[in-house]
Amino acid sequence: MMYALAGGGTGGHAYPSITVGEQLRARGNDLVYYGSEHGAERSLAEAAAIPYRAIPASQVRGGPKRMLIGGLNLLRGRYTAIRKLRSDRPAALFATGGYAAAPVGWAAPAARVPLLVFLPDVHPGWAVRFLGKHATKVACSVEGSVASLPAGKAVVTGYPVRDQFVSATRAEGIARFGLDGSLPTLLVTGGSLGARRINAAVAQALPRLLERAQVLHISGRDEGAWLADERARLSDAQRERYHLVPYTEEMAWAMAASDLAITRAGASTLGELPAAGLPAIVIPGGFSDQHFNARYLADRGAAVVLPETELERLEVEASRLLDDTTMRTRMAEAMRGLARPDAAAKLADLMEAIAA
Repeated sequence: MMYALAGGGTGGHAYPSITVGEQLRARGNDLVYYGSEHGAERSLAEAAAIPYRAIPASQVRGGPKRMLIGGLNLLRGRYTAIRKLRSDRPAALFATGGYAAAPVGWAAPAARVPLLVFLPDVHPGWAVRFLGKHATKVACSVEGSVASLPAGKAVVTGYPVRDQFVSATRAEGIARFGLDGSLPTLLVTGGSLGARRINAAVAQALPRLLERAQVLHISGRDEGAWLADERARLSDAQRERYHLVPYTEEMAWAMAASDLAITRAGASTLGELPAAGLPAIVIPGGFSDQHFNARYLADRGAAVVLPETELERLEVEASRLLDDTTMRTRMAEAMRGLARPDAAAKLADLMEAIAA
């Protein structure tokens, strides 16, 4: 049987599709991935050896011109997706939020393909709200999302994490990133695309942070060059403690090796931080609904929320938590309590159910 996957724009929306797809493939099924021409999802699908179908899609937010182009691409993408879905004839379609999934999910009813929409975030964005009207079922990461989803369609499954989060160990993470096992590790990551403002705040605080811990900095590909210049200005002893990595596909091992994270509050944080049991300072992007994700973690004692407008406090907050082992231990326990290791299997079960 063949199943279709859709969703992307960022790793937080693409990874759930890939993860659920791998569950379905392990059960003897074939896969096809529908995504945008140049989105993060294309390289991830190709790396997973999943056939890829490029669909016109772009963001439908911003100024009038950008919204007009996004709307036209939504229509173009729907008609393209209808043709390709009718040709591929998948038994069901799994679509996450984000603009890359919108035209494909909208096309599913016209192509007579059952649709499972997955909300990776706490709060549904426009794509999930739009696609929920056309979906057979709508799955979500946390219970608090149900009230915002179509009545009678919502199912809580958790956020599906990649297999590496099941197998990653601290010792192997330390070895993979060349860390010192005797030192605490502060992980800094701005998500799959990086985060300039977080990187700048961390760079300014590095000399003091490196007195307390080694820093594993996943900067984003476009941020690596200027941060390498900042690293060159550090003393020899400080440089030994500052591990700059522009991009990695081994985030599970990075988290397993770490004692505290500074991170955005994108969709993947609801699955990956709990799977790793990693306490965090979460900094929601001001351009999105990430503050709902951040507040969900903070309200459960697993994270501290730092608004982007208050980044001048980052050094103080990070230092306070690095110095307080008892607090970090409590936060780690709370974070582990949010993990749902069976999420991918539940979503694969739902796909098989709606296909039947």
